[in-house]
Amino acid sequence: MASAEVSPLIDPLEPEGYDLVVQRLIPGYASLARLAVALLAASPLAAPEGAEVLVAGCGTGAELVEAVAQRPDWQLTAIDPSPAMLAAARQRLGEAAPIRWLQTTAEALTNEQGFAGALSVLVLQSLPDDGTKLAFLSALARCLRPGGQLVLVDLMRPALPLLQEQITEAWLGFQRVSGLELDADRIAPLTQGLHPIGDARLTALVNAAGFGDPARIFQALDYEGFLLQRVA
Repeated sequence: MASAEVSPLIDPLEPEGYDLVVQRLIPGYASLARLAVALLAASPLAAPEGAEVLVAGCGTGAELVEAVAQRPDWQLTAIDPSPAMLAAARQRLGEAAPIRWLQTTAEALTNEQGFAGALSVLVLQSLPDDGTKLAFLSALARCLRPGGQLVLVDLMRPALPLLQEQITEAWLGFQRVSGLELDADRIAPLTQGLHPIGDARLTALVNAAGFGDPARIFQALDYEGFLLQRVA
């Protein structure tokens, strides 16, 4: 049975419409936050009670909701450069949640160190590979303790270009059956102008930033999740 359709009046760039759209746009999105938090919660440094965890690009707060539910003992820091997204996340979580909110970017956290773990979901894909991706990853590595882990989820360049036409058709079919009936130009800001990279390039970037080789832990079409660990 198809999901309820998203109203054509919904604006996917506004916090109120973003979650409704991306759940129907991105395969596996509904499970991403839960899986990311569960993985980080099982990591050596973030497992102990009271661990400090960074959520980079918190958006409307999906990962924060899961973090508070699974690990209410964590000391969470949520950052996002968008005041609208940050305000939406704060409203969603409520003031009772033990979260430090910062309107900033990871690169600007020059004095932040010692996080046991970090989450970054659908952020790297929006950054050009002109040094900006490396700066973002390096900033996250700098904020982590040696051995700290980062769960990174991103749109990736297809590993098998010959299957890309089929994968694209499958993605469009997923959107249709999920009830995403918005015109292509309405969702273009979420699907166009992105900067996906391949596995080899990702490995080179994370190694240069101070992480070990990425371990793939999630894949749904071209959306992939990786577990990264900061080297000593």
